[in-house]
Amino acid sequence: MAPSAMSSGNHATKSLSDAQPVPYWLDDPGRPRPEPALTTAETCDLLVVGGGYSGLWTALIAKERDPQRDVVLVEGREVGWAASGRNGGFCAASLTHGLPNGLARWPDEIQRLEELGTRNLDEIEKAVARYSLDCDFERTGEIDVATEPYQAAELRAWYEELRDKGLADGMEFLDGEAVRSQVDSPTFQAGLYDRRGVAMLNPAKLVWGLKRACLDLGVRVYEHTPALTLKPYGAGMAVRTPYGSVRARKVALGTNIFPNLVKRVRSYTVPVYDYALMTEPLSDGQLSSIGWKNRQGLGDSANQFHYFRLSADNRILWGGYDAIYPYGGRVRAEYDDRPETYAKLAGHFFTCFPQLEGMRFTHAWGGAIDTCSRFSAFFGTAHQGKVAYAAGFTGLGVGATRFGADVMLDLLAGEETERTRLEMVRKKPLPFPPEPFAWTGIALTKWSLARADAHGGRRNLWLRAMDRLGLGFDS
Repeated sequence: MAPSAMSSGNHATKSLSDAQPVPYWLDDPGRPRPEPALTTAETCDLLVVGGGYSGLWTALIAKERDPQRDVVLVEGREVGWAASGRNGGFCAASLTHGLPNGLARWPDEIQRLEELGTRNLDEIEKAVARYSLDCDFERTGEIDVATEPYQAAELRAWYEELRDKGLADGMEFLDGEAVRSQVDSPTFQAGLYDRRGVAMLNPAKLVWGLKRACLDLGVRVYEHTPALTLKPYGAGMAVRTPYGSVRARKVALGTNIFPNLVKRVRSYTVPVYDYALMTEPLSDGQLSSIGWKNRQGLGDSANQFHYFRLSADNRILWGGYDAIYPYGGRVRAEYDDRPETYAKLAGHFFTCFPQLEGMRFTHAWGGAIDTCSRFSAFFGTAHQGKVAYAAGFTGLGVGATRFGADVMLDLLAGEETERTRLEMVRKKPLPFPPEPFAWTGIALTKWSLARADAHGGRRNLWLRAMDRLGLGFDS
């Protein structure tokens, strides 16, 4: 290794010396106390299992649709402790894990999916105002940035394709000078700016605000109450918990990456671990040096990509790149901390923003994302329509989970709606194979994506085969 590279590596490692291995968002003295655990036998109209975004939006919207509906929500630990409280805080309108994925999979529905996604994000913004959700909501948009010449050419071609299809509303192509006038990095060569399709927010504060809103509407929330079993009981369903039980007419499952109580659903998702860093607050001079005045979210265009944004107190969250699948698909706390990834991310950060040399990171963390083979949520029912589920949001669930909540409630009501008529809602992704085939396939895909990034974006035979099977992974 050359001395200059070694010096740069040492500097990146030093920047992590004070980083706490906990999610920045959850490390908040204003964090609310958990609600007591369930210790009795309850009955209700609707039981919601899971206290992340999926469950909280479902409980809230259920009460909005029918204020008299008796709703109980149970959460195995504390609301928002997992993916909902650890993510980057990008709240996107897209329901399909980005427009490229949606256009490739549902070309005949994409206009409708985009309209529903925009309406869903509008409804989130209205809910933030209606319930005074103090979550630092800023509808600043997002820029996809190119850091290689081939990526710049692809972004321009993609923008022109969207414009030809009438899907470029609110989007603007930025050349190198234009993108660096928005955020100044020597690595940026072009950008595609979606001005209205993404909001930035504090993900933990959104969870806590939704919990408060649910309680205010009369939802009974029990934390530290894992749902252990799900079985038919008379005309409804029964769920057993460690100290009690709930009998409900209908059940909505929002457990995402954790083992679904409907066992046949489990093969549709695998956990992929994602990691992030948070810097100390930038000084006015540091912020000026990178020119990030409009506070957009950013993501680069490589297969192994980074996402980054400013917090309300002008820290930079820097995450992504390493996506780690543990053999066997197990979800374990020990996987939440990965120093080798933190060191890699820190090095990438200073390559992107060399003008911030000397900055330090205060927090470094990771967690599991529920990933499915089509990279966007899927839905379904069980037990003769008395149970509904939504899962597989694949890292883009901050906004899409609200749409998923509406879908689950429509399915439980037995209603045909504009949502339930969608092919995206009616059909499932391909399940993952058993081990060792799942690990081998995912490892080969990750190796191939890294190789494509290093060779001008050229996809090898494996990736082209995955594309033909509808399993193409491009983000």
